[in-house]
Amino acid sequence: MIRSTLATLALMGALSPAYSYDPQSLGKDAAWVEEQSDRIASQATGLADNLWNWAEMGYQETRSSAAIQEHLQEAGFSVETGIGDIPTAFVASYKQGRGGPVIGLLAEMDALPGVAQHAVPEYSPIEGQAAGHACGHHLFGAGSTAAAIMLSRWLEETGTPGEIRLYGTPAEEGGSGKVYMVRAGAFEGTDVVLQWHPGDRNAALPTSSLANRSAKFRFKGVASHAAAAPERGRSALDGVEAMNFMVNMLREHVPDSTRIHYVITDGGMAPNVVPAQAEVFYYVRDNTAADLEPVWERVEQIARAAAQGTGTSVEWEIIHGNHSLLPNQVLNRLLDASMRQFGGIEYSKSEEKFARSLDGLASKPGRMIGDQKKIVDYDPSEAPSPGSTDVGDVSWNVPTGGFATATWVPGTSAHTWQAVAAGGTSIGHKGMLLAAETLALAGIQLLREPGLVEQATREFERKRGDDFEYAPLLGDREPPLDYRK
Repeated sequence: MIRSTLATLALMGALSPAYSYDPQSLGKDAAWVEEQSDRIASQATGLADNLWNWAEMGYQETRSSAAIQEHLQEAGFSVETGIGDIPTAFVASYKQGRGGPVIGLLAEMDALPGVAQHAVPEYSPIEGQAAGHACGHHLFGAGSTAAAIMLSRWLEETGTPGEIRLYGTPAEEGGSGKVYMVRAGAFEGTDVVLQWHPGDRNAALPTSSLANRSAKFRFKGVASHAAAAPERGRSALDGVEAMNFMVNMLREHVPDSTRIHYVITDGGMAPNVVPAQAEVFYYVRDNTAADLEPVWERVEQIARAAAQGTGTSVEWEIIHGNHSLLPNQVLNRLLDASMRQFGGIEYSKSEEKFARSLDGLASKPGRMIGDQKKIVDYDPSEAPSPGSTDVGDVSWNVPTGGFATATWVPGTSAHTWQAVAAGGTSIGHKGMLLAAETLALAGIQLLREPGLVEQATREFERKRGDDFEYAPLLGDREPPLDYRK
């Protein structure tokens, strides 16, 4: 149900003293969005369900990308594919008239390996399926597509000049798909970007994220019989273990904000053979790219020292790298106010039964069933979240606002089978449609009031600083199209 409250209107006005919104006009836009949402709901949920069933991993989202493109082309969008030398990346555009703001929307689509789950409230893996949408990117892609289509219809009906760009962004999960798209210039000419993410609550908080870089360190040694001729061997696994030992000592001498984690991805095949090759996969995170760089340099120095000390050699491949998220208060306040026009999410009796039956919820302090009805109070503190996202690179190049909706049962963590299960039901659909409506209403306000775009841009430029020069943390490497194979 649409809710136009005085508090909401005051918050909209708080974006800037120069801009206020007529209650009747704002309510009319929200009513129009809600009507359009009802019209395309079955199409949007059908698309989301297809993506959920296909569960394609990073850079392998062939069917998912094609299905999203097809929906947009049928709605009158022109589509450019293969962005940044990524077959599943695309930009779909709808333009009305000359001039006007260019509004970008992000649409993720990749699934996570090893989390295939039926849409039931108990642990039930799908046999033979390699991946599952444990981060809800099927809802992300379908919801943003629905919002883009609604905005294109609004442009057509009103004759307002402007352009909508829907970015099909593959491989967010460890593949940094958006970084390659940014590097290829795909976001040039876009005035603002709006994005959302599935979650367990409704919130448009302007949080930051951690900058992140990863690499696979590959050591090479000399194979030998571990019992008959150990003196002839040079263990690549010794190189890996020496590196890990020294990195663990490094933890005492890094900032509190630093996070370092690793897994040994190749440690040899047989104990009686000195391993000639071994590999360890590292992630390093910190508040910003500037904070990350000196720590990363020390990790690289440790790798060289480990090789020298064990008589092996080492080389490494940067797998991905993401900048931190640069929050934008103007856009996030707009998204918060837009979401409040539609209110939270009501469960049906069957949905509530499903929610209460969901086994093993990764309980979070203060989260409980019923919270999906609420919208979290706006907090402008910009506190960093513990995760990382390639949206960060977009946000350092274009003013970017984002939010989350309760597509999962409150208390559910991302990357769990519980998230997969709820995302394949009407619980996920309801959260997705709230996100689509929020994006569409916020987009309409930006198209109506280009001055809001100017405000967001001024904030963006001030926070980024005059001397900022963007450099992707993954360097000049090509997209790792086979990283999930």
